[in-house]
Amino acid sequence: MKRRAQPWLGTLVDIGIADAIDDTHSAAAFAAAFERIAAIHHRMGFHDPDSDVSRINRAAVGEAVQVAADTRDVLATAAMLTQASASIFNIGCATQLVAWELLPTTLPMPPYLAGDCGLQLAPDGSVTKTRPIVIDLGGIAKGYAVDQAIEALQRAGIASACVNAGGDLRVLGDTPFAIAVRDPGAITTARASVEVANAALATSACYFSRRRIGADSISALVDGRSGAAIDNSLSVTVSAPTCMLADALTKIVMATGDAAHPLLERFGARAFIL
Repeated sequence: MKRRAQPWLGTLVDIGIADAIDDTHSAAAFAAAFERIAAIHHRMGFHDPDSDVSRINRAAVGEAVQVAADTRDVLATAAMLTQASASIFNIGCATQLVAWELLPTTLPMPPYLAGDCGLQLAPDGSVTKTRPIVIDLGGIAKGYAVDQAIEALQRAGIASACVNAGGDLRVLGDTPFAIAVRDPGAITTARASVEVANAALATSACYFSRRRIGADSISALVDGRSGAAIDNSLSVTVSAPTCMLADALTKIVMATGDAAHPLLERFGARAFIL
């Protein structure tokens, strides 16, 4: 097993290649995968003033913003999941995260509104706000980056690998990788071990992002129906065909506490709650 790790997407991204290949081949494959991750990091970061997300957030209602194909793909999936989940998943949650001082910005914050994602995607690749909204793709972009890294490894001729971005991961190939899932009551220990092959796995929990504001305990996970913080002791793990879907679906299961939510079956996913 050859492994490399780099800091991207607000976490440490670890790539393991299990193929018996020479160092030159593996170096090229690692470089291609991390290049895709870096591109997505720069296009979809909330903090980067030049990112597509920042340009959308600065835009006025009705102003068309041209974005990269990667960003458009993620926005289209986010909009679809917002509609399918009746707004449980909503990228407009950035308004709340800024109010809770979990995201920094100097932009004026519109009130949080449940409903559609507030964006219109045009065939020419542009995005237009339909109402005042500030977005954050932190609940879905990391999974997309993992998927794109896997595709880059495939194009480089890799047949067996795992890309893990802080618990959002995907395994390429039929050889299973053993994945440990943290115990939400004792986060330095593993509660379960899952074997993953040719699939993605994502885990969401409140233990790393929880903080107190006055008498309230909040986390970076938001129930899009109300804009309220999800604050519980659960850990939700979702297995799905793609990491982008697994990443987003964990938030829906976290908000509902339903490990058999109908959207899981619709997208060929499964969930378990610890």
